[in-house]
Amino acid sequence: MSDYIQKVNANNIGGDVINGHDINVTTNLESNQNLAQAAKDIQALLEQLEKTNPATTDLERVTIAAKAADEINGNPTLKARVINALKSGGTETFKEAVNNPIVNILVAIIQGWTETK
Repeated sequence: MSDYIQKVNANNIGGDVINGHDINVTTNLESNQNLAQAAKDIQALLEQLEKTNPATTDLERVTIAAKAADEINGNPTLKARVINALKSGGTETFKEAVNNPIVNILVAIIQGWTETK
């Protein structure tokens, strides 16, 4: 199916109208790249925050997650990328890609943003 999707995109019908129906085609590769980049950005952010705020207790982990959420929320591009990565790739895949236990708390915060919209 992935080859078919790429062939469809190569024929330039993504985003066109066929028989009165809008066609919006995205590739799995594109979604995977977005998820990987968002996960890389979050991993770097969490590592940076952990360097200046050692996290040995649950409260310290929650504090780091809250600080990370504030940084993400203050960067609309990153926020949109992370939300889209969670939606397209799935929460568990995103958590595995970040590979940091604090991401569990952070994802809960981010999911709260999407539920309030």
